[in-house]
Amino acid sequence: MTISIGVFGASGRMGRMLIREILDDKECVLAGGTLREGSSYMNRSLTDIVGLPAGAALPHAVMTTVSPEKLLGVCDVAIDFTRPEVSVHHAYVAAAMGKPMVIGTTGFSQEQINMLAEAGNHVPLVVSANMSIGVNILLALVEEAAEKLDSRYDIEIIEMHHRHKIDAPSGTALALGDAAARGRDVTLRSKGVYERKGPCGPRKRGDIGFAALRGGEVVGEHTVLFAGDGERLELGHRAADRRIFATGAIHAAKWLAEQGPGCYGMKDVLGF
Repeated sequence: MTISIGVFGASGRMGRMLIREILDDKECVLAGGTLREGSSYMNRSLTDIVGLPAGAALPHAVMTTVSPEKLLGVCDVAIDFTRPEVSVHHAYVAAAMGKPMVIGTTGFSQEQINMLAEAGNHVPLVVSANMSIGVNILLALVEEAAEKLDSRYDIEIIEMHHRHKIDAPSGTALALGDAAARGRDVTLRSKGVYERKGPCGPRKRGDIGFAALRGGEVVGEHTVLFAGDGERLELGHRAADRRIFATGAIHAAKWLAEQGPGCYGMKDVLGF
């Protein structure tokens, strides 16, 4: 049994990666992808867009369109790595059309998260700040460590990404902060500290601090520090290839096709 997958934002960095991975997966069929209105890729072939060798042929006809409705009409599941406001719009369209959707976009506001949860009442959604299996294992380890190590251990989260990333802290860093907060039975909203500058005073006990670094072509690095008196525990993950996010999203799409309405995370997909 094969699953037909549509890709929102086909010309983006992750969109191109997803398309190549879908084409290499014998259990998947590429339904097509969306492009932005006025995109320079509009009149180019999909093989050209994703950087396949000149003359390469796709195994079947695929659609390129600016219309999310048209793409959702020809696929079993759609995958979205676009922008927060665009992903929310796509989720509402998917809910109206009864089509499952995997969302790997980061940088959602609380209001947008609530809107995605509402869409999940009508259609199956997987929403995850990071589709990597390794990162999701890290999330579970951070929650457990935060539960075992009390507030005498200060928690600091350090992340680094490429110079082109537009949001900070990263969605994965925030997810790690949420995991640590759950372990401590507090909320990240009450304990998160995102900036220190000037005479900010001593660190408050129980705070969860963040530092965001940007530069070069770093795919993604995350470290969670538990700093106590006399010792420090570091849990971390380094992504060397964006393929891990694409393969994780495709794995989620296959799983989601068999689920009922709900807003799921990668913990659900992986059975943690």
